[in-house]
Amino acid sequence: MKLRNILPGVLMVFLCLVAETAIAASGEGGGGKGWVAADTYRVMNFVVLLVALILVLRKPISQALSSRIKTIKEQLESLETQKAEAEKKLAQYNEKLSQLESEAEKIVQGYIQQGNEAKAKILKEAEATAEKLQLQAKRNIDNEFDKARQELQKEVVEKSLVQAEGMLRQTITDEDQDKLVNEYLDKVVA
Repeated sequence: MKLRNILPGVLMVFLCLVAETAIAASGEGGGGKGWVAADTYRVMNFVVLLVALILVLRKPISQALSSRIKTIKEQLESLETQKAEAEKKLAQYNEKLSQLESEAEKIVQGYIQQGNEAKAKILKEAEATAEKLQLQAKRNIDNEFDKARQELQKEVVEKSLVQAEGMLRQTITDEDQDKLVNEYLDKVVA
């Protein structure tokens, strides 16, 4: 196998040397007098060399070309499978993307629903707080009315007492006063 790989290289070197010798020999010839025997040998030498090259290199060249074709086919098949896998992944990613969009919409709907529930809860608590504040305000008002009524009664009683005292002072004489003092002392002593 190694000999087959080396043989074409050796043959190429040999042919190059023969061709170089032929070219050098033609340079010594007779200065362009037409077709001479040396030219005939050169052409024959070239034809033999060409036939030998074709015979020797035909198989390695065809093997090299066929292996290159095989390599290219394998690369194309590999690329096709990679393309199919990439398309499959793209379809999966598109599906996931559409699922993400629907999931995002579900999340937004959930947040809207939670917001509405929180709003309703806040309104309910606000109404309850408003009712409590109204009851407290009513109690405070009632307490203030009671206080005002008691103060008014107290003031009326005080004024009545002051007025009654003033009336008593005008109507009671010194004799009436002595009499009241004696009666009080009798009650205390008894």
